[in-house]
Amino acid sequence: MQLEVSVPAFSKMETGITNLNLSRLNQIAKLFNLTTVQLLASSDTDNIKDYAKDVHAIRQKLQQREEEIIGLQKKVIYLYEQLYKD
Repeated sequence: MQLEVSVPAFSKMETGITNLNLSRLNQIAKLFNLTTVQLLASSDTDNIKDYAKDVHAIRQKLQQREEEIIGLQKKVIYLYEQLYKD
């Protein structure tokens, strides 16, 4: 992750459980090539909505891939058990 934040920490920031500090705001602004003032004063909600849609789509794809991986793991375990059944 470009912000070097753990997934749980990111989730807390995303849901508003944890407030962002100035250092983190500066990192986010740099990531988008903005100043902190531009980031905080941004009124371009269309870009934010598009970004949120992209994030949602990526999360859905990740969920699908995780489910596929779990299915494959179950198959491997089943085949392993069949192979060494005797």
